[in-house]
Amino acid sequence: MPGLILQVRRHAPGEDSDPCDSSIRVGLTVSRKVGNAVVRNRVRRRLRAAVGQTLPAHATGGHDFVVIGRQASLRRPYEALVADLEAALKGLGVYRETDKT
Repeated sequence: MPGLILQVRRHAPGEDSDPCDSSIRVGLTVSRKVGNAVVRNRVRRRLRAAVGQTLPAHATGGHDFVVIGRQASLRRPYEALVADLEAALKGLGVYRETDKT
């Protein structure tokens, strides 16, 4: 079971001040169902680290992303969270390969 849910939305035309801007915007959310504030903040920190490693390298620009943390996010190994995020990007069709130069 994946430790996260990823939602994506393409930037609307005219939404960005620069039409050539291919920025990536990210929001993180963790429900109270996951646990108390300490647990939710830990899940958010883990997801923020995974997003910081994965999205700049693999996400197609010009999109907004929302990452929703789940209870499994707390116990799941970090490498598995990164793999979940990459799989979600591929499934949504916004994954790009990195240039290994």
